[in-house]
Amino acid sequence: MTGQTPPPNPPKSKALSGKKVLVVFNPKSGKGESTLPKFVDLLRQNGAEVVERELQADAPMSDYVKDLAQFQVLVGAGGDGTVSSLAYAARYKNVPMLAYPAGTANLIAQNLDLPKTPAELVEVVIGANAVRVDMGEVEVRGEKSGFCMLAGAGADAAMIRDSEELKVKFGALAYVMSAMKQINPKKTTFHLVIDGQEREFEGIGVMVANFGMANYRLPITNDISPNDGRFTVVLLRAGNILRLVPNLIDSVRAKLNLGDPLFGGNIETLEAREVQVDAEIPFPLQYDGELHVETTPFTAKILPGAIRFLTQAAEEEIKT
Repeated sequence: MTGQTPPPNPPKSKALSGKKVLVVFNPKSGKGESTLPKFVDLLRQNGAEVVERELQADAPMSDYVKDLAQFQVLVGAGGDGTVSSLAYAARYKNVPMLAYPAGTANLIAQNLDLPKTPAELVEVVIGANAVRVDMGEVEVRGEKSGFCMLAGAGADAAMIRDSEELKVKFGALAYVMSAMKQINPKKTTFHLVIDGQEREFEGIGVMVANFGMANYRLPITNDISPNDGRFTVVLLRAGNILRLVPNLIDSVRAKLNLGDPLFGGNIETLEAREVQVDAEIPFPLQYDGELHVETTPFTAKILPGAIRFLTQAAEEEIKT
């Protein structure tokens, strides 16, 4: 013992010093205790100036990003619907965005292969690696919205509708339970216009996909890229949602180079920059997991390179 005062602890990392981070969050997303306060605290410990904005009912998303040019990073914290709506409001503004996984399924974050803990997500922000990806713009009766993952009419929208009351108790498992209930979904004739070419088919739904991975990063189908300037249009011919499981198996086999498909016939895939969808039986719509009261018809248009998402993944790792 010398009686001297011990030296102070070394200063914490200031890797984000001088950076302004805008955090827009949905307090109603997800279930259980939020990890967002810890994430924000760690951002500040690393030197960032953080501005937090809580989503309010009936306020347009554009209001939250009207001064986005003053920030170096945008964080969207919520479910996929919150993330995609915020990304649409920030499209082509060239500010990298973190899709903070604060919802139930967080498929956008899964497609970007993001970690889940606040400390790891701060490291993603510090790393500043961003990939530029496409977005979709869906128009229904003159009203436009954006989506990052997919838009769909038919069985997938019905599955999301039936999962709503289960999500609070069962989380992501609610989607699986709801899929199992879709034993006898409505079937109808869909009328499509794909890049100006008319097409019709009989089935249970249409999905217009930008990202291609479902829960646990299982590929919906292979060859979906979020930055090729095109959608993958998935025509659902199967008699029920569970009959699509073999297609997931084929997609995994293709991703692992395990040979030719073992199954087939349940779905058909096409590529398009713009898709118009109508149905003889009006169907509900969903985009990025949010069910909407509007019904078919709708139009989906690709927005090439509309947003830069932060991720530790390489560009090839976000394709199926």
